[in-house]
Amino acid sequence: MKCPRLSFCLFFLCMAVSQAFSQTQPVNSSQLVAWLASGVPSSRLIRIVQEREISNALGKEQIRQLEAAGADANLVHALTTLKPTPAALAENASSEIPADLLQAAIDSRARRFHEAELELRRALNSEPQNAALHFALGTMLRQQERWDDAFDEITLAAKLMPDFPENHITFAYIFYRLDDGPNSIAEARTALSMDPENAEAYQILGLGLYSNEQYAASAHAFLESLTRDPRNADTYYDLGITLHADRDLPGAIAAYRNAIHLNPGFWQAHSNLALILHEQSKFDEAIAEYKEAKRLAPDDASVRNNLGNTYCDKGNFDAAMVELRQLYQQHPEWVQGHPCLARAYMSKKDYPNAISELQLAVQQNPTDSAQHRALGEALLLDDKLEDSIRELRLAVALNPDSDSAHHVLGMALFRQQQSQAAEKEFREALRLNPSPDNHYSLAACLMSMDRYDEALSELEIAARLDPGRQLYRARREELLKLMRQTSSR
Repeated sequence: MKCPRLSFCLFFLCMAVSQAFSQTQPVNSSQLVAWLASGVPSSRLIRIVQEREISNALGKEQIRQLEAAGADANLVHALTTLKPTPAALAENASSEIPADLLQAAIDSRARRFHEAELELRRALNSEPQNAALHFALGTMLRQQERWDDAFDEITLAAKLMPDFPENHITFAYIFYRLDDGPNSIAEARTALSMDPENAEAYQILGLGLYSNEQYAASAHAFLESLTRDPRNADTYYDLGITLHADRDLPGAIAAYRNAIHLNPGFWQAHSNLALILHEQSKFDEAIAEYKEAKRLAPDDASVRNNLGNTYCDKGNFDAAMVELRQLYQQHPEWVQGHPCLARAYMSKKDYPNAISELQLAVQQNPTDSAQHRALGEALLLDDKLEDSIRELRLAVALNPDSDSAHHVLGMALFRQQQSQAAEKEFREALRLNPSPDNHYSLAACLMSMDRYDEALSELEIAARLDPGRQLYRARREELLKLMRQTSSR
């Protein structure tokens, strides 16, 4: 859903960016903590302090606080070796980091975003014109998916510090999450015009292009980001999603493997890699990846559901039943997986339980022809002919081009001794798909009506289409024998 309020603000933003940038000010330790709380990478902060200088010498206590806020060894080394210039010292910036700000950074690292928000609001009471604090607060609101409030805070930050490209990166991300690809792309490009080497801006540009279904351009943007930040597992993950959408399966697999190499605990990358391996019918490899994803995220329902479906497609129905039963114990509200569990029950000829699962699937998706067909087939196997025919007629109505729905409906009508109605369905299935089985089923129906010549023709076509199937030739010989006996009487 797009947000008109955010789009309306773009005019103001363009005006702000087009104004002459304020004279770049030296960076102080409080700004660094606010940006660390916001997730600005240490590598980017190193470039900022090198470009803008630092306003105060940092003692051991400030270094310790910066480390608590998330500064890595490279940033600490840069800060301890970079000395403030006389011009920077003339700014007389305080070296004291507010306690609320420091605690907000610690809470942000622990993903306690609401607590960090409250602490940043207290810090802003003392410094309402602090751009870094507004940016950090906007980030906490963004993490809570409060898009309007986040946009307002980043707008204030951009007004106070218009030459900070991360403001536009955040705008780009908000627009991406609101499914507004064009505005996301525009904001990311604004950030890159201000800082052409910004890896995060390229990453968010890639997301905007992906949401706009410009997959080749999106992949290029992610590669540009990785050129500048080659150890970013998230960017490899995003690249994998994009290449998968563009049907470049080998490229997507390589991207997910790179993400896992950089971050072995990245369970979403394991899960997405498994999804592609499943598509390629590499079931054992897919199962191994899903198991690792499940080990890393044991409470995620989608992983267990996908693992169960992979077991189903492999034909290991016992394992599928174990996974899916555990899934519904943990997540009784989960709405997927019922068709797979029904397949497992069908393999055991446990038709009542299969029917129960398929009825749930139909309730959850009443317009899915395939589920009505599967339910109708299960009812047919359980000798519930009236119920079966009702479901199968609905399946045909929902998808008249499904030869399998027409075929199974024909079988149900044939079982109910409605031969003419069954013939009509078999012929429609044959029109849609002239398969050997459809010819064979029509032949059986014609035989029941003593139309032997027509039936023989259908059996001969079936045998010709699939010469390795002994059944067709055997039934043809039986029919010929019957025809000879009939003609000799």
